[in-house]
Amino acid sequence: MRRAEHKKKRSPSRERYEQRNPTVSARVPEDTRTRLCAVLQTHGLSLADALKILAGELEVKAIPIEEAKKLGYEEAKRLYMVTYPCSICGEQVAITSPKGKEAASKHMVEKGWGHKKCHEQVLRRAHTF
Repeated sequence: MRRAEHKKKRSPSRERYEQRNPTVSARVPEDTRTRLCAVLQTHGLSLADALKILAGELEVKAIPIEEAKKLGYEEAKRLYMVTYPCSICGEQVAITSPKGKEAASKHMVEKGWGHKKCHEQVLRRAHTF
């Protein structure tokens, strides 16, 4: 008799499980497999756990370069761009010109802007007299 004729029939639940969880296999050099098994054992992970983690990491890191540039630019703009509301329409105006930056700097100096810690030191000195 052929080998296929002797195969045990799988239960419906086993068939569904195997459809939802297909096998993933790969051939790697023996030293790579040995190192991988050692690392997994150290962390108490199965190979399936490691593949799930890797898939998540790659998914996060694999965004298109143009999208990454746009996200980085928007974040930098949010953190570092100085704006003020237009006195006529109220829309935000970005300070980008050298003259605008100079005017903002001059205004801040005139109004006594400075480091928080410097102002705190001045206040402490004033309270000690």
